[in-house]
Amino acid sequence: MIQQIHIIEDDVAFGKMLGSFLERKGFEISISLTGAHGRKSLSSASFDFLITDLKLPDDSGLDLLEYVQRVSPNTKVILMTGYAEVDTAVMAIKKGALDYISKPFLPEELLMIINEASKNNSTVLKTKLEHNTSQEVANLEVVQQNPVFVKGISETSKKFNEYLKLVGPTDMCVLIEGESGTGKEVAAKAIHNYSDRRNKTFVAVDCGAIPNEIAASEFFGHLKGSFTGAINDKKGHFEAANGGTLFLDEVGNLSYENQIQLLRALQERRIKPVGSNTEIDVDVRIISATNEDLLKAVSERTFREDLYHRLNEFSIRIPSLHERKEDLFLFIEYFLNEANRSLGKEVLGLSKEVEEAFKNYAWPGNLRELRNVIKRSVLLTNSDLIPLQVIPREVILYKKSTSKSVDYSKETNEKQLILNALKEADFNKTKAAKLLNITRKTLYNKLELYNIEL
Repeated sequence: MIQQIHIIEDDVAFGKMLGSFLERKGFEISISLTGAHGRKSLSSASFDFLITDLKLPDDSGLDLLEYVQRVSPNTKVILMTGYAEVDTAVMAIKKGALDYISKPFLPEELLMIINEASKNNSTVLKTKLEHNTSQEVANLEVVQQNPVFVKGISETSKKFNEYLKLVGPTDMCVLIEGESGTGKEVAAKAIHNYSDRRNKTFVAVDCGAIPNEIAASEFFGHLKGSFTGAINDKKGHFEAANGGTLFLDEVGNLSYENQIQLLRALQERRIKPVGSNTEIDVDVRIISATNEDLLKAVSERTFREDLYHRLNEFSIRIPSLHERKEDLFLFIEYFLNEANRSLGKEVLGLSKEVEEAFKNYAWPGNLRELRNVIKRSVLLTNSDLIPLQVIPREVILYKKSTSKSVDYSKETNEKQLILNALKEADFNKTKAAKLLNITRKTLYNKLELYNIEL
């Protein structure tokens, strides 16, 4: 039976994006732009889930939660907000909300909440909130919404942590560089927490997820009627972060036009909402992150040099997980505890075989991949220790393939190993490159060298 989801979201573009994503996943979606329209829909139809913004122009998510509990008590409520407020989250969950998620978020994160609720028909988080002290509740919120910063013991991590502590108390713009999945947002939040702005708002923005045509509205806000779909006044990210920190993730994805608008806002420390003639003063610290080579983008004229220097008053390179293998089991322990809390499990650790597989694996997806693997494995584990059988195939295959010694002096041996890896990876070149522990570009060169056609 197809599950029915109703979304109440005053941001037209975001609501449509979310609805389209969930429709592709097999749900039946309806959308309201206002609380009033949402209440009418909820009173006239039955829904499995309500996904609503916490702050609406004519209503509040908490009031809607109480309304749903009266008219449709079986509907599960998920609250969204651009402002990570622990007290509000705790209040909402204590009142019966299924969960709470802070914008910006990946649609997949929301889908995970929905799928887990569909399977369990209950929420572990609510139970924990009912039995924990206020301090434990605060800690639980930190884990769910803003993962705590795990300090490593490797020399690479120690140096990285020193840089965070050094630049944190300043007001300098910081550029965090590093591979995808290394935890750049967590590092940015650590810098924010080291600063005098720690008690102010931290707003994270995924620059790659903002369509070019609405970027100005997202960053600077808009007035009602300024364009089609602007049915209410809206604050932008700069105004939301006023007094605090604005984190621009994957800043290299901004269009050239948006780069100009961003540069002007940084230089003048003023913004003008779309449709307004009045400028607003803003006091915002900027932390940016990228997994691209921005200097190369500057040389190729796809990224403005003046904006690069404005954002890069202090740069920090975040190490990959492969570069700090000494820290691997610290992160495993943290993600294991997090997964146990989230899934209501009590898995104690890893089996010896899994420990070896994890140590041998290169973790190309870094901390994000490790976190996902741990959570999936905990969900599938029915014993005290995670067994090898529940570990993703690519992790196990990587262990097997790297145990073979590659003799690059013998062309026939190398060609055969490449063919074996391609077969193991179902001829997926990216996965085959991982199995061989070489880059995708190197694999392409080898395919051409040995005339291997796919």
